[in-house]
Amino acid sequence: MIVQACLNGARPADWHKRLPLTPEAMAEDAVRCVAAGAAELHVHPRDADGRESLFAVDETVSALRAACPGTLIGVSTGDWIEKDNERTHAAIESWSEPPDYASVNLVEDNAPSVIDALMRRGVGVEAGLATVADAERLCTLPGRHRVLRVLIEIEEQDTGAALEAADDIAGVLEENGIRKQILLHGFDASVWPLVERAFERRWSTRIGLEDGRLLPDGTVAADNIELVRTATELRPAVAN
Repeated sequence: MIVQACLNGARPADWHKRLPLTPEAMAEDAVRCVAAGAAELHVHPRDADGRESLFAVDETVSALRAACPGTLIGVSTGDWIEKDNERTHAAIESWSEPPDYASVNLVEDNAPSVIDALMRRGVGVEAGLATVADAERLCTLPGRHRVLRVLIEIEEQDTGAALEAADDIAGVLEENGIRKQILLHGFDASVWPLVERAFERRWSTRIGLEDGRLLPDGTVAADNIELVRTATELRPAVAN
């Protein structure tokens, strides 16, 4: 049961004044997030113009490994990043400093081929499931038992609907014998309810400016570090 720090995501530069977009800024946040209790890091590398890019993975991962040796590092492979399946595959093949794992959204048409490409490179796969349909699709894939973990990521903003969606996805996995580590997280309004649900179920979770900028009391967090610290402080109280 870990807390993963998701530092930036696809958020625009004006989302938060402390949103880290360069390798140096991500590395600085990473060091402080790990000190605050984060066990892993999830980032969306950006190119020199600030755009998400899978071709920027080497520079970013190298900076993070130098700053946080031994800490697992993951990236996203979302199809909106390169907007082209061939470019996505070319980027993965080009990595000289591959991440430890990468998330793959099962809703995307190219998910099976991206999973295969990552596994060929020895990169762990976080299978991203946002719906029951995504979970059912994962259960049909030949490599389903080789994924590193299952990432249940809920965008529902109503708390009740978000909790129900997470439980429904977990139910499909259980019914189909997929007993992988689960990392549950929400988005904006559902962030903290799903952090609590993850701790209640003894699953892992993640927190950071990628998913939301508010603290549980509704105030804007100072940075990723305050979000991580708040989640790790909440963990024992909920889990026990």
